[in-house]
Amino acid sequence: MGYLLGDRARSVKMPMYVPSRGRVEEFDVGGGGQVLDLETAELDSIDVPSVFICPISLEPMQDPVTLCTGQTYERSNILKWFSLGHFTCPTTMQELWDDSITPNSTLHQLIYSWFSQKYLAMKKRSEDVQGRVLEILETLKKVKGEARVQALKELRQVVTSHDSAKKTVTDNSGVSLITSLLGPFTKHVVASEAIGILVHLDLNSDGKANLMQPNKISLMVDTLNEGSNDTKINCMKLLELLMEGKDSECDVLSSLSLFVGLLRIIKDKRHPNGVLSGLRLLKLISSHESLRNSIVGIGAIPQLVEVLPNLNAECLELALVILEALSTLPEGALALMDCRSTIPNVVKLLMKVSESCTQFALSILWAVCKLAPEKCSSVAVEAGLAAKLLLVIQSGCNPVLKQRSAELLKLCSLNYSETIFISKCKLTKTMQ
Repeated sequence: MGYLLGDRARSVKMPMYVPSRGRVEEFDVGGGGQVLDLETAELDSIDVPSVFICPISLEPMQDPVTLCTGQTYERSNILKWFSLGHFTCPTTMQELWDDSITPNSTLHQLIYSWFSQKYLAMKKRSEDVQGRVLEILETLKKVKGEARVQALKELRQVVTSHDSAKKTVTDNSGVSLITSLLGPFTKHVVASEAIGILVHLDLNSDGKANLMQPNKISLMVDTLNEGSNDTKINCMKLLELLMEGKDSECDVLSSLSLFVGLLRIIKDKRHPNGVLSGLRLLKLISSHESLRNSIVGIGAIPQLVEVLPNLNAECLELALVILEALSTLPEGALALMDCRSTIPNVVKLLMKVSESCTQFALSILWAVCKLAPEKCSSVAVEAGLAAKLLLVIQSGCNPVLKQRSAELLKLCSLNYSETIFISKCKLTKTMQ
């Protein structure tokens, strides 16, 4: 059956239609009314033949139709193209000499047959995965030593490869079973594998509460300090997951060993992923006022200041958030002032990365300069702070940043005459 276009539709020129990627594709396959949902069928691992893909949506076709040019499209997509006033073939941009679309029954049957076979294969694979997960969980209840380690390694591999395996573990009390393996006498190799599994699971409130026990947190910290880089990252991600939204239980993480371990990871330039995970966790910890003194007490501030020039934009913002939080403490502001690199390193970040980084940097500089204006202002001016502040004031930043910049500029100028201050700042005539 053809789809006829009116003269009015042919003459209208509209922008090219870009379809939504959120549409769910489904095929009734395998008999018995079973439906394969292409959105959730784990098709990433399947190489779909290009002839099955609609050139408009780049998704598998369910109802392929062919134009007079010989090009085939998903019916709904090409009809949408026509409804926007186009009378051309989207692929070749040829003018259509025949305005009908013809169902491509042969291709439809091929697509149906191909996805039916894939569905049955995926269904069997899913059943095999679920069955193997259940077997491993039963094995973990019985074995110890090296056999336990091997079972955990296999389970970890399955869980990281198949979403269905994660659900099978959580639906069959696997979280409580794996958590029970973590204790004061657990070997680090067992802890490493168990944490590598738990970090990939959807933990409910009971599961999180169980893992928040002090002896289990202590084991995670020890594993973080002694494990491989992947193990360190898994430990940090799991601790971050456990701490999210936990205001009343934050003291369980008041471990100097944890803080020292995080700083060691943050300073290790060989592993950028570890640096990011370490900063994310330290940011979460520093958001709790009761833990900030401990972080300052182990000398975190000068170590964080020294790594600022080596961080990428994402890590840099996290580090500045941490330093700003620590600067709210008198001890933190003093530590920032005593670190000779604070002012030069932070001044360089103004108007360089993002507006939020500029905001955090200004807050840190304000905390330092107001603590000792006479001592810090000259250092700040020599580091180029005044010129940077004027750039902020003249920029399109929000009014709060401009006001803070003006206050900081006034603070820096107190020890200078106008002429000397202008010469020190090396300002252009326009800036003067």
